[in-house]
Amino acid sequence: MESYKLFDISTTAFIYGSQTVAIQRMLDFDYLCRREQPSVTGMITPDRGGFEKFFMGSKEITINRYRSIQEAAAAHPETDVLVNFASQRAAYRVSREALDASTIRTIVIIAEGVPERFSRILAALAREKGKWIIGPATVGGIVPGAFKVADAAGTPENVVESKLYRRGSVGFVSKSGGLSNESYNIIARNSDGIYEGVAVGGDLYPGSTLLDHLLRYEANPDIKMMVCLSEVGGRDEYAIIDAVKDGRLTKPLVMWVTGTCAKAMPKGVQFGHAGARAGSTAETAEAKNQALRKAGVTVPDSFDDYGDKIRETYEALVKKGTIRPVPEIEPRRVPMDLKQALREGLVRRPTNFISTICDERGDVHNYCGVPITDIIQEGYGIGGVIGLLWFKKKLPRYVGEFIEMVLQIVADHGPAVSGALNTIVTARAGKGLIESVMAGILTIGPRFGGAVNGAAEHFRYGYTKGMSARELVDDMGRRNIMIQGIGHRIRSVENPDPRVQIMMDFARKHFKTHPLLDYALEVQAVTTLKRGTLILNVDGAIGVLFVDMLTNLGFSNDEIDEAIGMGVFNAFFILGRMIGFMGHYFDQKRMKQPLYRHPQDDILYAVPDHPEEVQ
Repeated sequence: MESYKLFDISTTAFIYGSQTVAIQRMLDFDYLCRREQPSVTGMITPDRGGFEKFFMGSKEITINRYRSIQEAAAAHPETDVLVNFASQRAAYRVSREALDASTIRTIVIIAEGVPERFSRILAALAREKGKWIIGPATVGGIVPGAFKVADAAGTPENVVESKLYRRGSVGFVSKSGGLSNESYNIIARNSDGIYEGVAVGGDLYPGSTLLDHLLRYEANPDIKMMVCLSEVGGRDEYAIIDAVKDGRLTKPLVMWVTGTCAKAMPKGVQFGHAGARAGSTAETAEAKNQALRKAGVTVPDSFDDYGDKIRETYEALVKKGTIRPVPEIEPRRVPMDLKQALREGLVRRPTNFISTICDERGDVHNYCGVPITDIIQEGYGIGGVIGLLWFKKKLPRYVGEFIEMVLQIVADHGPAVSGALNTIVTARAGKGLIESVMAGILTIGPRFGGAVNGAAEHFRYGYTKGMSARELVDDMGRRNIMIQGIGHRIRSVENPDPRVQIMMDFARKHFKTHPLLDYALEVQAVTTLKRGTLILNVDGAIGVLFVDMLTNLGFSNDEIDEAIGMGVFNAFFILGRMIGFMGHYFDQKRMKQPLYRHPQDDILYAVPDHPEEVQ
């Protein structure tokens, strides 16, 4: 690429920072201009690697994340531009690293407020190494139809409106990034558009000056005229005047220095940029415009006729044959993002998921229509929250209390049961909380915890079929099915389980009716005739009482069957027992217990003397 060009159709860039919106803007420009390859080859994000997904038109592509400039440069030696989005505190360090990378030629520093001492050092190093710096405090630059830096030129709509999808004949440079976007549009309406545009940045000591870029345009045979927009403060314009006088700048130049209103303001007022403040009469916009005009530069009377002067200069060059107007082409239409289209109501997209229990989109997350703030302030408790999220109902206070009672009762049953034992062994194997608790949960089933759901199903089966307690016991016996929820290892009729008694007493006090509990106790009267320990146990009591609870709340038979089929009753055991599993996990970690190995004297080794031979 010629030395006077910074960017062309093959230019690619690294983006320092997680600037996904800016990258997508660049890729949209690439698509609009029919670039074959993306202009961004990598993101440099020291905190993470991997990749990020973007769109090139309607096609998804991936762009790698690199942890350092060195890593990115090694992976893409063809990439010679770094767009530096580091903060003002880190911008200098990152830019120094980029200057040391042999493959990077141009650095664009977006941050404002970089200390002037650092800016001077960077500018001097860049000149010494034959490299370019645009900024600090810049939006970058653009070569229409070829390459644009980050957010330069704004949205795809502005790119099209300003004819930036194809090259024109005008070289443009300014200090202000915002005014450069407006100027692109002014130039497009009064000429065939720009060939290249750069905003050097508004700091007092930019890495490259207005004159630096005008001299590049002077050397570029495809640029036939130049337009410049400067501002009050500094003396860069006098360097341009000298270049016009000594013949380094010969192409027609239209230029305006903004800030002529400064004379009506108190002395020392700064206009936005750090460099936009006149320290002497010579630095005022009025003085600089007058000096430029005297040197032969085309200077409008005000910003209002800026476009008129551009058009007059352009038309004169067309008439002389210096400029052959660039033919118009049809730009691609950049697809609209789905989120934007949905916001604007332009598409109808069927959803893949439905949530009927919560909505987090408002100012306050709600559970089944009740704001969390109300849930806390009104004392819903865990039982009330379960009512909203599991049953989509505001449950009576006594139901919430019953649910919380059940969770307390099932929270733990010692370290020897399968779930707790699995949790302990997994914790002692060095695994984390989630793995250890999951190891315990995976043992929950028909023989451990799952009997809650099974008990509800079995007792409800006999009750709804109109069977007597004896008929149910005989029917299950003939089918060789154990009635779930019946039987305890040590508790019996003479030595009842106090947990079951507490739940039954609560139900008799608060439930209007409890028919399935009464039926289960009739079954208990039959089973204990065989053995005193065949009593209604905790799982059975929870199962039948939850059926009675739902019946009292007005749930239909179909709704109750659906809850049993979904395993809702088991969910109460899982939720409660997880508290115990976590307790055992923390207990083992707190004691720093070593890896568990089961003792050999507790294992029956029944290994044959030799394997059976198969012919």
